[in-house]
Amino acid sequence: MMKTPKGLRLHIGIFGRRNVGKSSLLNALAGQAVSIVSAQAGTTTDPVEKPMEFLPLGPVLFIDTAGMDDEGALGELRMAKTRQVFERTDVAILVTDGMWTAFEEKLLAELRDRKTPVIVVRNKSDLTNCDDPRRDREGALGVICDDNASLRSRLGLTTVATSAVTRVGLAELRMAILAAAPADFIDNPAIVSDLVGPGELAVLVVPIDKEAPKGRLILPQVQTIRDLLDGEAMTMVVKEHALSAAIERLKVLPKLVITDSQAFLKVAGDTPADVPLTSFSILFSRFKGDLLAQVRGALAIDTLRGGDRVLIAEACSHHPICEDIGRVKIPRWLTRHVGAPLMIEHVQGHDFPADLSPYKLVIHCGACMWNRREMLGRIARCQDAGIPITNYGLTIAYSLGIFERALGPFPAAREEYRRHIATRKEGGG
Repeated sequence: MMKTPKGLRLHIGIFGRRNVGKSSLLNALAGQAVSIVSAQAGTTTDPVEKPMEFLPLGPVLFIDTAGMDDEGALGELRMAKTRQVFERTDVAILVTDGMWTAFEEKLLAELRDRKTPVIVVRNKSDLTNCDDPRRDREGALGVICDDNASLRSRLGLTTVATSAVTRVGLAELRMAILAAAPADFIDNPAIVSDLVGPGELAVLVVPIDKEAPKGRLILPQVQTIRDLLDGEAMTMVVKEHALSAAIERLKVLPKLVITDSQAFLKVAGDTPADVPLTSFSILFSRFKGDLLAQVRGALAIDTLRGGDRVLIAEACSHHPICEDIGRVKIPRWLTRHVGAPLMIEHVQGHDFPADLSPYKLVIHCGACMWNRREMLGRIARCQDAGIPITNYGLTIAYSLGIFERALGPFPAAREEYRRHIATRKEGGG
C-alpha cells in the first residue's frame, strides 16, 4: 500500500446550495481541477472525493457534494447521495454566497444533530451578490445577506470569508479545518499496539484464500502490522497451519495472538491457554466502532429464533466467492447455533435500510474501508431503532463458543459478557 487508506483520513464534507462555489472552493484548496465547475446550477451530481495531504494535519479526504436545494426526481436522488455523506463527515464546511436562509438553518441543524463540527464559509467574497432575487423563496426566515462578521456573531460558529477566484481566505480556512479536527483523529488511536507494548511480540495468523488480493495482504492485516511497528512491538506473521510450530520455536510466549476470524476455532485450539487471543475484526470493532456496544449486540444471538430476519452489512463491495464469509460462513455458523434457518439479508457499501424495525440483529463487517464516524453513526442508528448490532468477528466467536476467550485482551468487554452470563443464570436462563 503506497497511500493512506480512505478509512484513516479525516473526512471533510463540503455542503451548501447549488452554485455557491463548493466545487470552485475545493479546486482552490486542492490546487487543481478536481471538480467540474460551471455557471450552470447542479453541475456536481455525485459526491466527488479528493484525497490529499493537508499539512500540518496530514491525510484527509475532501468530499464535494451536489447542491442540497436540487430539484426534480434526479435532484432527490442526488440529495439522497449527499445525505449519505453526512454520516461519514468528520468536519463539515457549509458554503454560502452571503445568503443565509431557512435552507441554511435546516442544513446546519442536521449537521449539529450529528455533532459534526461545522465551519461556515462565505464564499464569493469578491462579489456583491446580496440582491439575487432567486433566493427569496425559503419561507418564514426570509433572506438575510450577511457579511462575515455578522454571520460569525449571529451563528456562534467559526466563519471564514473566501474567494475561490482570488484565493482570499484559503489560509484562514485551512487553519479553521485544523482547529475543528476531532481530538481522536489528531491523537491517532491505536489498533492494537497499546495491547502489546514496546519490545513485545504479537503473532498474526493470516490465512491466504481466494478473497485475499493476489500478492498482497488484506487491509486490516496491513494496518495492524504498521500499528505494531509504530508502537515498537515485534511482529510474526504465519498461516494458520504453522501457528503451533511457530510458538514452539519461541523462547518467550507472545503477548498476543491475532487471527483472521475465519480461522478462529483452529487458532484457539493451537494457542496456549495463557496467551491472549483475538481477531482482526474484533480489533476493528474497537478501532472503528464501539466494542462494548457490539459485544452487547452479539449477546442478542441467543434470542434469535427460526425465521428471524438478520441484516449482514459490509462496507466494501466485492464479488463473493463460494465460501464468502458474509454470505456463506456466518449464515452457516449462525444457523447451526440457533438450530433453525434464519432470513438473512445483505447490503453493501453506504446502502443501509432507512427502516431497521424488521430485523432482530445487524451484523457488520470491521469497516476497515471507512472512517470511524460513519461506523459510529451506523451503530447509533441501530441503537435509536432498538436493534442490536455486532460485527463479524464477535459473531463468529460467539457462534463457535469461544466468545470469552476472544475478549481476553479487552477487560471491560469481557466483564460485560460475564455480567450477562451471571444475569442469565440468576434468571434461570
